[in-house]
Amino acid sequence: MDLFAAPQRVDELRRLIEHHNRLYYQDDRPEITDAEYDALFRELLALEEQSPELVISDSPTQRVGGVALQKFSQVMHRLPMLSLENAMVEEDIVDFDQRIKRFLGLVADPVIEYVCEPKMDGLAVELVYENGVLTGGSTRGDGVTGEDVSANLRTVRGIPLKLNATDPPELLEVRGEVFLPLEPFRRLNAEREEAGEQPFANPRNAAAGSIRQLDPRIAAKRPLAFFCYAPGEVSGHGFLSQSQFLKAVQHWGVPVNPLARKVHGVAEVVAYYREMMRDRETLPYEIDGVVVKVDSFAMQAELGEKSRSPRWAIAWKFPPRQAETVVEAIIPSVGRTGVITPVAQLRPVEVSGVMVSRATLHNWEELGKKDIRVGDTVVVERAGDVIPAVVRVVIEKRTGAEQSLAVPESCPECGSRVVKIPDEVAVRCLGLSCPAQIRESIIHFASRRAMDIEGLGDRYIEQLLSLGLLHSVADIYRLTREDFDRFERMGDKLAANLLAAIDRSRRCDLGRFIFALGIRHVGEHTASLLAQAFGSIDHLAAASEEELLAIREIGPQVARSITGFFSEPANREVLAALSAAGVTPAAREKKVGGRFTGLTFVFTGSLSRFTRDEAKRMVEGEGGHAAGSVSKKTSYVVAGEEAGSKLDKARELGVRVLTEEEFLTMVEGEEQ
Repeated sequence: MDLFAAPQRVDELRRLIEHHNRLYYQDDRPEITDAEYDALFRELLALEEQSPELVISDSPTQRVGGVALQKFSQVMHRLPMLSLENAMVEEDIVDFDQRIKRFLGLVADPVIEYVCEPKMDGLAVELVYENGVLTGGSTRGDGVTGEDVSANLRTVRGIPLKLNATDPPELLEVRGEVFLPLEPFRRLNAEREEAGEQPFANPRNAAAGSIRQLDPRIAAKRPLAFFCYAPGEVSGHGFLSQSQFLKAVQHWGVPVNPLARKVHGVAEVVAYYREMMRDRETLPYEIDGVVVKVDSFAMQAELGEKSRSPRWAIAWKFPPRQAETVVEAIIPSVGRTGVITPVAQLRPVEVSGVMVSRATLHNWEELGKKDIRVGDTVVVERAGDVIPAVVRVVIEKRTGAEQSLAVPESCPECGSRVVKIPDEVAVRCLGLSCPAQIRESIIHFASRRAMDIEGLGDRYIEQLLSLGLLHSVADIYRLTREDFDRFERMGDKLAANLLAAIDRSRRCDLGRFIFALGIRHVGEHTASLLAQAFGSIDHLAAASEEELLAIREIGPQVARSITGFFSEPANREVLAALSAAGVTPAAREKKVGGRFTGLTFVFTGSLSRFTRDEAKRMVEGEGGHAAGSVSKKTSYVVAGEEAGSKLDKARELGVRVLTEEEFLTMVEGEEQ
C-alpha cells in the first residue's frame, strides 16, 4: 500500500475494529466471525508496523500489553470512591426509602425514582477520559487512593480507548466493575490446572488478580469485561440523573449493564430484586445482589454522604448459598490488629462451586451464642458468595461427644494478656511485639505517612523477619551494615541508603510517631490532635481517659483504646527501647495567630519545590489549613506543572492561583 493510502486505511480499520468491539462486547450481536475480526486486526497491526509514525495511544493494537512494571504507583481519586451500606431484607429497603423522604423533607408520600442495577462481583475501578481519550485508570483502593493500573485496563477490550463522541466532556471519570464472565473463568481455571497452577477461587479473584498483574501482557490474555455504574468528576458536560448518565456513556461506547433499569418507588425496587434473584443462575456472570440508587443527581447532592457511604444508594445483598459439613477443630487465630478470632477447621465441602475447609466464627461471643462445638454438624455459607462462615449448628445431629472451646486467657502467639474491651465483642491481644502482628505493625511503622523510612518496604521487612533480626519496631534502629550483608543482592550503596533513612527517622514529628504506633482508632488526624494537645509521647502515655476526653474530637472509644495501649507492659517496653535507640519525636509547633490563620490552601499539579506533605506542614505551621478540594471557602490554589481540574475549578470560582515561588514568598513573610 502506498504511503498516501496507508493513513486512510489505518483510520478505517480502527473505526471498523472499534465498531465490531462494541457490537460484540456491549450489544451482544456480532456482525462478523472471529476469523474476519482477526483478519482486520492483523491488517491494522501490519500497517502500523510498516509505518510506526501512524501508531497512536488509542489504537486497538495497543490492547496487547506492553513492558512489565516494577510496581504500581498511587493515584488520588478526585472524588472519594465510597462503599455502600448493605440491605439484607425487604424491610431494610423500605427503611432506606423512608429515610430518604424524611431527609429531603417530603411531607407527602411521593414515589422516588430509583435506578436498579445488578451488583457485579468484580473489581471496582475508575477510568479517566480527557477530551474523549482514555488517559488513565486505577483501582478503588481505600476509596481515597488507588493503584494506577492504566496499562492493564487498556487491555480490557470492552473499555473504549476513545469515546464515540463528537463533543466529549473535557474530563470524564467513569467508575465501574471489571469482571470475568463465568465461561471464560471456567476455561481459565481448566488451563491453570492443566499447567499445574493453583486455580482461582472465584471469578472475582481472577478479575482482581488479572488487573493487578505487573505485566499487562498477562491481563491482555484474559477475557475480562467491564460495566460502568457511576460517574466520578465530570467537567465540560452536565448530567441530571443516573439514568441519563448511563444512557450517555453507553452512547459514547462505554459498556453499561443492559439489566440496569429505572424504576418508580420501592415496590418496583422489590420486584426488580426478585427478578434478579430468580435469574441469577442463568446470567453469564456472577452477581451477589442489587444496587439501588436515587436517580436524580440533584437529590443525590442534597442527600450527601455519611463518613463511608452515600445516603442515596444501598446494596441489597442476595441470601448467601449454604451447605452442611462437620467442625473438625476450632483454632484461635490472631489477626494483624491483635483480634483473636475462633476459626473453624471443617471437613471440606463445596459451597457455590468452591471447596471450603475453613470458616470464620466471627468472635467468641458469637461462638457462645451459637454454641458451636468441635464435632458439630453445621451449616456453612459463603457470605456474599465469597467469605465462608458458619451459620448455625444442626442440633439434631449431635451425639454428645462434641467439645466446647473456652475463650483464651492469653495470646496463643505471644502469651500477652488478652482483654475484652468494654462495648466491643472482640477479644484482643494488646502486645505490640506479638509475632502474629509484628509484620503488619513494622510495615505500617516504616510507611511513608508514618515514620517515612524510605526504601524499607515489604520485601526487605520480610527478609529481616525471616532472618530473625526484627521482633518489634524498635529493632529497626538496632540494624547494622553487617545485618544487611546477610541479604541476597544487597549492595553497599543500597545498604548505606537504608541505614541513612533509618537514622533520619529518629528525629521525627510527634504526630507521625503516634500514628506509626498503630494504636487502634488513631488515624493521622487524631494523631496530630494528640501531638498538639500533649506535646510529648511521655505526656500522652500518662494521660487519663478524662484528659483525653477533654480534647475535641476524642470520644470514649478512642480514649479507651489509647489508655489501653499505653497500659500494656509489652508496649511500654517497646517505647522504652525506641527512646534508648535515639528516637526523639517532637511536636510540630503551630503558630497561634500565624500569617495563614483563617486561610485555606489547595495544592494541585506536579510540585517541584516541595512535596505535598511539606506544603501541608508549612501551611499548618502558620495556622492555616491545607484542603484536598477547591470550594468557595478556598483562599489560594497553588498550581504546579500539569495542574488539572482543580485549577479549572479555581478559575471558575475566582480563587486566586499562586505559583510555587509565590507560595514560598508568602511563607517567608512577604505580602502577595
